[in-house]
Amino acid sequence: MMSKNKIVISVVVVLVILVGVGLYLKIGKKSGFSIVYLTTKEVYVGKLTTFPDLQLSDGYILNTVPDATDPKKSNFQLTPMSEALWAPDNSIHLVKDNVVFYGSLSDESSISKTLAEKGE
Repeated sequence: MMSKNKIVISVVVVLVILVGVGLYLKIGKKSGFSIVYLTTKEVYVGKLTTFPDLQLSDGYILNTVPDATDPKKSNFQLTPMSEALWAPDNSIHLVKDNVVFYGSLSDESSISKTLAEKGE
């Protein structure tokens, strides 16, 4: 028969494992679209995970393009990363030191609405 100490240690180990798995699933979960602004002034939109590192999948590059009717104005354009010259397979890993900020997009933002129209 197992001693009382071994039973307590076993229960604690199982609880630590369960908490660890729960945190991993919660922190690493992909949910909705996020925006990432880099020190290079590039802006990316995609599904961001933060654990174990910053990883952006299903991404788009947010570009500023001149307005066709008024050269003094500019418009925004979302280009899928898969269409970039350096097109990644599915995702990119970001270096935290190069990220100025990141955050979740509101469902009411223009970008979210545009992505919803595209079926994302």
